[in-house]
Formats: sequence, structure tokens, C-alpha cells
Amino acid sequence: ALEPFISAEIMTLHHTKHHQTYVNGLNAAEEAYAKAESPKEKIALHAALKFNGGGHINHSLFWKNLAPVNAEGGKLESGPLKSAIERDFGSVEAFKKTFNAKTAAIQGSGWGWLGYSPTTKKLEIVATANQDPLISHTPIIGVDIWEHAFYLQYKNVKPDYLSAIWNVINFKEAEKRFLEVAK
Repeated sequence: ALEPFISAEIMTLHHTKHHQTYVNGLNAAEEAYAKAESPKEKIALHAALKFNGGGHINHSLFWKNLAPVNAEGGKLESGPLKSAIERDFGSVEAFKKTFNAKTAAIQGSGWGWLGYSPTTKKLEIVATANQDPLISHTPIIGVDIWEHAFYLQYKNVKPDYLSAIWNVINFKEAEKRFLEVAK
């Protein structure tokens, strides 16, 4: 449904294999945590909980971030989110350019985020490594920059993937998240 911008093969593998692996890993880590008897055993599970929990949280947001073009994917209507992007970045195109540059610069795997800062009361671009969830800001839009999200179609050309993904970003969902926090 996101073609030609993201292939059906990528989305199927991404959802059924990669995201499911994080869900399975989180369930296993939570089960082990519940059975752990000592603080040392619980602390030893911290990395698995963070990685798999972050993977599940990030991907759950990511799926909602996407919409086919025929369901208004890529369409940012005039409204509070567009106004805030223009206020905080100068224009929608300047925002996309900055977002793409910061996200493409992530070394290895991670996520590019448009987040709302509770401190500055502004939209800001934030990168997180690996599957670390965005906790410093409220996530508005998250883009997976792990190779499994784009490699089959875009090979090692992250900028092409990042340029294409704006055509299927669900800005209505992003605006709902924004309105929940920007009161």
C-alpha cells in the first residue's frame, strides 16, 4: 500500500520479522524479569528490556506514522502542526531538509524523530541510537533508519529513502499527537 515509496516486501519483512522479533524479545525479557529473584538478575535484564521494549514502542509508532498516498499519506494540510513546523523550522521544506540531514548522519542504526520538547515548547529534531525510544521529547514523527527499513529497495542510499518516505508520512496522525501535547 505504500508503493512505490516503500515496497510491500520491505513492509512485510519489517512488520512480520523485525517488529515481531522485538515483541518476542520483550515478552521473554518481561517473563524473565518477573521470575528474577535478586536485584542483580533484574539489573542484568535491563539491556534486553530497553532494546526490545524500545523496538516495540518505536515500531508501533512508526506503523501509525505511515499512510498510503490514496489515504492522504504525505499530505500536510494547513493547521496547527504545519504552523508549528513553519514557526520552528522556517518552512516545511526546510524542516524536511534538516530532518533528512540529521537522520542520514546517524552512524549505524537508529531513529530520526520530530519531537515536541516540553522544555522549549517547540518541535525539535532528535536522533536516537539503536532502538532507544525517544524519552526527552514527545514523539510526533519517527523514521526508522535501520537498514531493514530500506535496504532491499534503496540499498545503502539513505538520503533517497528519507526523501521518499515523506510521500507516505501520515501527517494527520502526527497532528493528533502534536495536539495532545501542545496545549
